[in-house]
Amino acid sequence: MDVQRLKDSFSKIAMFGDEVPLFFYSDLFIRHPEVRDLFPISMRAQRDHLLAALGQIVSAVDRADELATFLEGLGRDHRKFGTIVEHYEAVGDSLLATVENFGGDAWTPELAADWNAAYRMIAGIMITAAQKDEGVRPAFWKGSVISCESRSFDISVLQVRPEPRLDFVPGQSVAIESPRRPRLWRYYSIANAPREDGTLDFHIRLIDGGAVSMALTQGQSLGEEIRIGSPVGVLTLDTTSERDILMIAGSTGLAPLKAMIEQVATMPKPPQVHLFFGARYADGLYDLPAMEKLAAEHDWLNVVPAVSGELRYKGETGSLPDVVARHGNWSGHDVYLAGPTELVNETTARLTAAGTPRNQIHVEDFGWSEP
Repeated sequence: MDVQRLKDSFSKIAMFGDEVPLFFYSDLFIRHPEVRDLFPISMRAQRDHLLAALGQIVSAVDRADELATFLEGLGRDHRKFGTIVEHYEAVGDSLLATVENFGGDAWTPELAADWNAAYRMIAGIMITAAQKDEGVRPAFWKGSVISCESRSFDISVLQVRPEPRLDFVPGQSVAIESPRRPRLWRYYSIANAPREDGTLDFHIRLIDGGAVSMALTQGQSLGEEIRIGSPVGVLTLDTTSERDILMIAGSTGLAPLKAMIEQVATMPKPPQVHLFFGARYADGLYDLPAMEKLAAEHDWLNVVPAVSGELRYKGETGSLPDVVARHGNWSGHDVYLAGPTELVNETTARLTAAGTPRNQIHVEDFGWSEP
């Protein structure tokens, strides 16, 4: 497999944008109509996710360890859809037909062999991970809604009790499906460290056009059942590091960082943790009282709230990257960053330019969580 040839091919194919997933799913459903029921009625968001996932896979195809971790999680997570081995064969046929269709004059037998080898590797890792997972965990968990508390006009905190108990690492995310939006799954970070009672908190922002976020926050009734997928994600605490920690949360990006802060609280010798929690307006600091309470209980935790759209705010004002920069040099810290894509990209660039090594910056981009 020629990795560079594969990447060049994908770059050209991706230029066709939405035509690529539209062709792929049309081909898949014509060849294998039996798989249509695995997908939501509206395929708009699904088409976006396909191209994004392909891009992530192809970009990391020469970084075996990183790619394997991502694909193993993807394979385990796909069990919730009812995916079986035969489905991978169907997807492979349609994927190869799609890349050939958009490959144009550049399509050669050698390039076809590259794509075929890449997909066989991808499918093999995912299938193996799913098969190993079958004997350990269910395909999905049933979650019963305990409470749904509105914290601001667009943010709610949902507490759920899963059955059976769901084991996870603080910082990880799970996909959630509401019975009001069947077969539409969206990822949300768990906002707490594991508890004895097994309950899970989710910080859910109501997004314009976000069908799942609306279903989970509008008129949610106690006891209502949702479905929860396997934990995924690699934004987890490096417990082997001896460095102090910088955490930067934009809006509901606070959720995975709060879970990790609760994890730090259980350590015999916690590192110093500096949390910058930002929002456009003060009411967007929806969980600030809880974070300030944690800071009052633990002298190793410092919480700095900041808003960017209120000049009269009594605390820190300005963009979150600016506020973080004003507080000093962070090159000696491990950085955990979560929030919208623009914030993640800008803050990462600012920190690396100021001397923080890229391998010390761990990110969770919330841009993919809703269309």
